[in-house]
Amino acid sequence: MICPPHQTSPLVSNWLERHREPLSFVLHMIGIPPTIVGVLMIPIYAYLMSFNLFLLALALFVGGYLIQFLGHALEGSDPGEIILLKRKLGLSYVEVAPKARRA
Repeated sequence: MICPPHQTSPLVSNWLERHREPLSFVLHMIGIPPTIVGVLMIPIYAYLMSFNLFLLALALFVGGYLIQFLGHALEGSDPGEIILLKRKLGLSYVEVAPKARRA
């Protein structure tokens, strides 16, 4: 049985809109998993109190974020966290890169 496609949630649609550049999308697909794994390792580190495990978790988290920030830099848009901060401070931000709008 073939099911009709589900409608995309607004959160996913917005994310896809802001990551139209193929290289940025690929960098996010590479960077998101280690970022999540780094966060998920916090309880393990807290339980074991292993400095090496802490360094691994920190490296995964920071490295994953840097890969994602690189994608935004190449695309010419601000990362979501920076957009939120700039919005709170009343500063201008680039949510969708101008060249990505030419789809």
